[in-house]
Amino acid sequence: MPRHYAIVPAAGSGSRFGAEKPKQYLDLLGRPLIFHTLKALTACPDIERVWVVLAPDDPWWPRYDWSELGAKLETVRCGGATRAESVTNGLQAAAMVAADDDWVLVHDAARPCISAAMLDALFADLAQDPVGGILAVPVADTLKRADTEQRVAATEPRDGLWQAQTPQMFRYGLLGDALQKCRDVTDEAGAVEALGLKPKLVRGDATNLKVTYPADLALAAMILRARK
Repeated sequence: MPRHYAIVPAAGSGSRFGAEKPKQYLDLLGRPLIFHTLKALTACPDIERVWVVLAPDDPWWPRYDWSELGAKLETVRCGGATRAESVTNGLQAAAMVAADDDWVLVHDAARPCISAAMLDALFADLAQDPVGGILAVPVADTLKRADTEQRVAATEPRDGLWQAQTPQMFRYGLLGDALQKCRDVTDEAGAVEALGLKPKLVRGDATNLKVTYPADLALAAMILRARK
């Protein structure tokens, strides 16, 4: 049976957040934000190992105690200048244990509200899928295209549009090949699409938000508190 592994690229600076430290280390309910992300992944019985990909000069990671997350967690200091580089380097770190047919989940460090139910849905929907896929939610809001003066230039139809989330789950061999051939992407699905393949959209949940701005951090705290 194919195994499941996870890679969490965490080499970014989180500049859009505007904090003094990378956003993955900001306090969330008394822990670094990324702690909650990694706890959800390491607690999943179907995931055998989790690699967190850090920047080579990351000074923040050693300041915290990660022992509660257990032996599944491994850190590699091989983060690149882009997400694609970091994920590619994480795949190389996994090469000693992962086979081409094994599944790899790539998950944003700043999505701390991923739940066991969402992971179960991803595993169930993609178990026999020949391509793999991603968690996503249908776009609910009206979309406006702006002009150069930040005025509405057009209203865009939202029919058939989905907002991509993570984890994004693909076979180890396929994902490695896709990222080698297409590095100029903002997510793994984009690299797989560039091969001419069509990843499956697995319906996620709006609570699986990505912390990008300060208001998102407060919302993530509310979601995690409610679950407890």
